[in-house]
Amino acid sequence: MRSMQYLSKIQLKSYFMLLACLFSFSSFSQNYPTRPISLVVPNPPGGLVDTSARLVSEPLSQLLNQTVIVDNKPGGSGNIAYQQVATGAKDGYSILISYSGYHIANPILMDKLPWALKDLTPIALITVATNVIAVHPSVPANTLKEFIAYAKANPGKLNYASQGNGSVSHIGTEIFKQQTGIDLIHIPYKGSGAAIQDVLAGQVQVFITTPPSVIGHIQTGKLKALGVMGKIRHPMLPNVPTVAEAGLAGFQLESWIALYAATGTPKPVIDKLSATVKTALEQPEVKQRADLAGIELRYLPPDEMTKLLNRDTLEWSKAIKSANIKID
Repeated sequence: MRSMQYLSKIQLKSYFMLLACLFSFSSFSQNYPTRPISLVVPNPPGGLVDTSARLVSEPLSQLLNQTVIVDNKPGGSGNIAYQQVATGAKDGYSILISYSGYHIANPILMDKLPWALKDLTPIALITVATNVIAVHPSVPANTLKEFIAYAKANPGKLNYASQGNGSVSHIGTEIFKQQTGIDLIHIPYKGSGAAIQDVLAGQVQVFITTPPSVIGHIQTGKLKALGVMGKIRHPMLPNVPTVAEAGLAGFQLESWIALYAATGTPKPVIDKLSATVKTALEQPEVKQRADLAGIELRYLPPDEMTKLLNRDTLEWSKAIKSANIKID
């Protein structure tokens, strides 16, 4: 303290203000959370994103000893929810349930966004959902190799459905086309419901999508599944090989769901949330619920989440540019 005798009044004031801020910051982080937390979902109730939010909301409530609310904010291709969190308070009480289809594609495809990537900081990856290649029974192929051979021999003859321009099913199928050298015609829909109906009717022959929307039709023989685009087989489609097992090594297409906070949220809060998410995902009852929903639990910490986002963004950017994909 003797050295402080030589400090000016302004320097002393700044010094004590810094100490006060550090004390306040530490106290805030240690006491967090002191009020309910909102999980802001960019989709309506039901489906992969909302289901993932509800998988973690209850165990997080128990572990944090605080209410965790699922707040659905659909619309604007996810941008309403993203903007709410990215431009909101940096206190860890409003958390985005981020969907890879929005998080990766929107910044690439949209010139003007009401939010920016730099304004969101990762907390943890929570779930992933593989995609499956489903085709109408009229397609004369029962394996992935047979399908690729048929498509190469009949360029432009087969149509594929997507949930809309810029969706995971759209971009993922374009990546699949590029890796296999086949030519399929894109038929965009507004959501999976209408797409599935036309695939079932045979008006569109191919649909790459997450399993929950087509499992029932595959099990009844109304659609054929040629491959699962994840690391492992899907538990509800045990007889369907992964695309690697089917001969297409190195190709994967997974939709991921992660938690993000506004950039500037105190790091101890981010760390506490991330560690709590990891504990929540390790609970047997959470895994059981995820298995029933056809969703894989997969935790990644913030630094690994950043690597995943960067890797997928690079791959998607190449596919979008090559296919000249535009938003309607």
